[in-house]
Order: sequence, then C-alpha cells, then structure tokens
Amino acid sequence: MTDRIIIQKRPPKSPAAAGILSGFFPGTGQLLNGEYLKGVLFIIIFAGLITMQTHTRTPFPGLLIAGFYIFQIIEAVQSAREINRLSLAANGAASAGQTSAPPITEAAAVKTVRSGSVFWGIVLMGLGTIFLLSNFDIIHYDQIFDFWPAVVILVGLKMIFDYFAKKNT
Repeated sequence: MTDRIIIQKRPPKSPAAAGILSGFFPGTGQLLNGEYLKGVLFIIIFAGLITMQTHTRTPFPGLLIAGFYIFQIIEAVQSAREINRLSLAANGAASAGQTSAPPITEAAAVKTVRSGSVFWGIVLMGLGTIFLLSNFDIIHYDQIFDFWPAVVILVGLKMIFDYFAKKNT
C-alpha cells in the first residue's frame, strides 16, 4: 500500500492580511487583493466621509464612517476568499482526491458566481449627486440628513425584491 501525498498550493490571497490592512486604512485590503480601482474608490469615499464630518453637527456622518469602515473590512476578506476559490477552481484543486466529481473549470466557476445588481450603483450615484449639489450650495447637508430614513426604506425594499426574485427562480 502506497501513501499518496497531496501537496496543496498556497492560496494566492490572504483573507486575514486583507482584513488587517483594511483595518489599518480603508481601501488597502482591496489594493492587496489586486482590485486597484475598488481600493482607490474606497480611499476616496473614506476621505469624502471624513471631510463631510467637519461640515455638520449631526451624528449621521459619524455613523456613515463607522458603517463604511466595517463594510470595507468585510468586503476585503470576502473578496480574498472569492479570489482563492476561483484560483482553486481554475487549477482543478477543488476536486483533488475526489473521483466522483469532474474537475471544476474556470468557466464553470465563473458561471456559479452570482452577478450583482445595479441597485448599489444607483445608490452610489445618487449619494454622489447629493454631495456634489451640497458642495455647490444648491442643497445643504442639514436638508440631506432629514431624509436619511429613506435609505433604510430603499435597502428594505431591495431585500424584499431580492427575496421574491429568488423565490420565483
């Protein structure tokens, strides 16, 4: 009887390192993952939120900073895991040692990844438009913060829509 030795390759990205770097400064975990556009965008968003903090006396910008800070750490870790999963699937290592399942090709792995919706893109464009109008003194931050519950309503509507979309498929 011969022993089979399986050498596993080291994953290309470290989720822990991406999370720790993002904890030190927002966007750096995305840069480590090779997602340069996303990393630079997160740095710009963080700088904009810090700048917005100095223009108002309400606690809402501080809550936005905290929420974004936590979000970008979680996103960096999940992106690193997804990159590793796709790398393993492309190398056929996902099925190493299994005789019943065929190796997963990169094309098949890409098909299993759920594509995102345009909702968050629309939300970001809307926020950018509001902040731009505020910078030109067309509207004021005080007026914006009176309507912050509308964001909660929109996110709730999206969650309901996604639930029924999954149920119908």
